[in-house]
Amino acid sequence: MRLDSLPQSSERRIAVRVTPAAERALRGGHPWLFDQAIVKQSHEGQPGDLAVIFDHKGRFLAIGLYDPASPIRVKILQHQQQATINGEWFTERLRTAAHIRQPLLAQHTDGYRLVHGENDGLPGLVIDRYAGVLVLKLYTAAWLGHLRDLIPALQSVQAFDHLVLRMSRNMETSAAPYGLHDGMLLMGSDISLPVIFQENGLRFAADVVRGHKTGFFFDQRDNRAQVRQLAQGRRVLDVFAYSGGFSVYAAAGGALSVTSLDASGPALQAAEENFALNRDNVQVAAARHHTLVSDAFDGLETLHSQYQQFDMVIVDPPAFAKSEAEVSRALAAYARLTRQALRLLEPGGVFVMAFCSSRVAPQVFFETVTHAARDSGYVLSENRRTGHALDHPITFPEGEYLKCLFATLD
Repeated sequence: MRLDSLPQSSERRIAVRVTPAAERALRGGHPWLFDQAIVKQSHEGQPGDLAVIFDHKGRFLAIGLYDPASPIRVKILQHQQQATINGEWFTERLRTAAHIRQPLLAQHTDGYRLVHGENDGLPGLVIDRYAGVLVLKLYTAAWLGHLRDLIPALQSVQAFDHLVLRMSRNMETSAAPYGLHDGMLLMGSDISLPVIFQENGLRFAADVVRGHKTGFFFDQRDNRAQVRQLAQGRRVLDVFAYSGGFSVYAAAGGALSVTSLDASGPALQAAEENFALNRDNVQVAAARHHTLVSDAFDGLETLHSQYQQFDMVIVDPPAFAKSEAEVSRALAAYARLTRQALRLLEPGGVFVMAFCSSRVAPQVFFETVTHAARDSGYVLSENRRTGHALDHPITFPEGEYLKCLFATLD
């Protein structure tokens, strides 16, 4: 695709004044300015216009991307110090993000998150690396007018063969007039799917064009590695297995058997293929792999009715709480999953439970799990609590979503 066919952002800046509370938040480095916090602005803007925010004394506070379609009206790019947002600025921001991920390269890993949105100073934008393929995911139309500068900056920082565009559903209408659509190839040709990449020496395949999110869940890499360390000689159940990330790691760690449970048949087929990719690993080849296509709650009931037992149970659900109104229901679901999973776990077995929503504080999640266990007559001894991996840094409270509990059933 020719870069000159992409839209171009306006040169006209929007001047914005905000409430005292918003001033304090921006001085603290928060990456969002909500619509209700704006008390005055110079003119109406288009998606991607640069908004310059001033304090009550007319001093520069921040500059960011204007998004009239979102309650997060301005996504902040730069705080406190004035800056020209151009190719050089993007290059420096991308170079900083790449430097943070440098240690991963020594861990036989070429699949990871290169840019983690707000937490890397590029709000509403994610870039994932899959070996020689980069996937650029946009969550706001405000980025469309800046791709002309961003893509060359990306080329200068990270070598790649292909660049794939993924977009959130709310962007389809905004992007269509420019010939952009989800899953299109922005750079490179004849991409071979699925894309094969390495993570901690294990090989995985990802459909970066049609797969969920960008094709794989890199945020659980450290937790998968921990499962690998604990799986020796165990019978493992992986609930919400998706394409088998935890399952393959368990097998590589010496698990006797691994059962992958997911509601999606195609996802479990992908899990089988990921096992096949690692058959040269003696431990993976020796592990017996079973798949069970089922809703998680129903599947756990089925396994219980069959009197099946495991020495490790991993539960990694999707984000049940995508809004504040869903939090109570989500916590009830996690409590139910905890009770169902522990019925299948042998005494001395390892229980792994993850949660991926920023709507629930870590302590609330951990207490929900331990209370559900205790109320059902089970005693869990915590081994460790984990959070975000190196390539998913957290720089503001709402960015913290991942928490995971490793515990032993007494």
